[in-house]
Amino acid sequence: MIDFTKDADGIAVLSFNMVGHPMNVINEQSSEAFKNVLEQVLADKEIKGVVITSSRPEFIAGADLNMILGLNNTNEVVEMTQQLHKLFRAMEKSGKPFVAAINGTALGGGYELCLACHYRVCVDDSRIQIGLPEVQLGLLPGGGGTQRLPRLIGMQAALQNMLEGKRLRPAQAKSEGMVDALVATKEELIPAAKKWILEVGKKAQPWDVDGYKVPGGGVQSPNGVMVFTAGAALLMKKTFGNYPAAQFIMNCVYEGMQLPFDKALEVEARYFAKAVMTKESKHMIRTLFFNLNEANKGAARPKEIGEIPLKKVGILGAGMMGAGIAYVSADAGLEVVLKDVSLEAAEKGKDYSKKLWGAKLSKGFMTQEKFDTLMGRIKATDNAADLAGCDLIIEAVFEDRGLKATVTKESEPHLNPTGVFASNTSTLPITGLAEASAHPDKFIGLHFFSPVDKMPLVEIILGKETSNYAIAMAVDYVKKIKKTPIVVNDGRGFFTSRNFSTYVAEGLELLNEGVAPALIENAGKGAGMPVGPLAVADEVTIELMYKIIKQTEKDTGVSLDSAQKTIATLFVEKLDRIGKKAGKGFYDYPEGGKKHLWAGLAEHFPVKEGIIDLETAKTRLLYR
Repeated sequence: MIDFTKDADGIAVLSFNMVGHPMNVINEQSSEAFKNVLEQVLADKEIKGVVITSSRPEFIAGADLNMILGLNNTNEVVEMTQQLHKLFRAMEKSGKPFVAAINGTALGGGYELCLACHYRVCVDDSRIQIGLPEVQLGLLPGGGGTQRLPRLIGMQAALQNMLEGKRLRPAQAKSEGMVDALVATKEELIPAAKKWILEVGKKAQPWDVDGYKVPGGGVQSPNGVMVFTAGAALLMKKTFGNYPAAQFIMNCVYEGMQLPFDKALEVEARYFAKAVMTKESKHMIRTLFFNLNEANKGAARPKEIGEIPLKKVGILGAGMMGAGIAYVSADAGLEVVLKDVSLEAAEKGKDYSKKLWGAKLSKGFMTQEKFDTLMGRIKATDNAADLAGCDLIIEAVFEDRGLKATVTKESEPHLNPTGVFASNTSTLPITGLAEASAHPDKFIGLHFFSPVDKMPLVEIILGKETSNYAIAMAVDYVKKIKKTPIVVNDGRGFFTSRNFSTYVAEGLELLNEGVAPALIENAGKGAGMPVGPLAVADEVTIELMYKIIKQTEKDTGVSLDSAQKTIATLFVEKLDRIGKKAGKGFYDYPEGGKKHLWAGLAEHFPVKEGIIDLETAKTRLLYR
């Protein structure tokens, strides 16, 4: 569990090595093993200093979330947290210098262990992540992080890191003062740590030295007052009270920074226990960690299909969507053929990748050699013959059945014999599109979201005849480009559009009933959405909503009767207010000014006072 060596200079090296566990984590077993080794180290008078590192690729990935999910007693959590605090304080006050030699990712409790050391040296590897991202799982740093980080880099910088759950690369962490030094290679790491012990060897933390002052000022300083007054308002604006852990972090820093350090740790332990007991943390851990990881591993992939090698991908249509798919595919190491009706249009699509990689090149995050290699992976063309040998072809042309059928028939013959054809459609049923294919068993839907380089989800849509082989290849491809694959059936709107459209639809029902537009928008944000349903309608455009309704009626032969249809028809056919792209929709978008709800809504949808309260509106938007 903990590898232990001691050299001739009297320096001990403790290496976390959780054999049989996927990663090094902080849990009951590792904490007990660390406690036993630490007692041995502190009792050995020959040991002058201690280096803490890892024998695994990661340093410590954080707390064991299985353990966290299993905690159901507040007092038990407080006691467990206080035991960890005692361990870290024993290091800090031992009279021996401790150095964290960070060889890999150090997050959450792993980085809190580093904070408890007197010095932090890290390998300058851009794959390493450093930080306290607990808030993203409904938790707060419980190993002293809410108290040590503000005392190390100042309250404002620490709060920004913790409230946003930032994961920094080593160079960023160094610039923010979260690590003290960088080395180029892992081979240099332990020697650098030992050198600091022998040549500097500070044996006390700054906050344990008389005369210590918080960088940037304490809570009651002018800067501190500004941090907490502005911070509290900004926090409520962003979260609407939906994330208790974020408020707990703010409270920990505000209260703890006005107390002696050991008392401050008691405050943190209590708030950590409160966070662990919230339903929000339980749900976020299950969904955003365990379930998301299962999806990312390909949970929906047919198990009987072996690994499918993917080397060459063809993309039809070099517009915003096609260009984005080309970028993520080439970035993942695939050979890409980007085809459009003209070479000029295809080259323009390729320029999208050039722009994104060029930004990394200019900032020093990429070498010229890497840039040239990546650009060389994308072939822009107007010739279907260049698609020869593709393992996968993805069409990303306009949402028009006839056009999609044409490009399918033109390009499908160039696929490898084992190749798969995919349609990037957001609305058209895959079974119908597969009618244009000579091999409907190898026809599937791949619905990307815009912008492709930033959006993590891809819907894999099954047609009536889609084979397990096609599903397996689609999942393998999505995993390769580092997106989250979800496999869904061929229902109208698939999963995400059907699911999310209920939010806008219910917002329009409320508007039609006479609920105040401002209340509707605030209810949406209060329910946890980034913006209100009327703002969403403007963003995706009311015109698109109108077209989808018309297409649905045409396809199904059923005339829809809803507020959504009534309002979309009014705004498109009579008011010419089609959404944000036109500068007018439910909102007005004055040039150079801030958007605001259109005053004309009052004329078309008179407000009926008192028909609904905020909580009911929130419930309706969430549970429609």
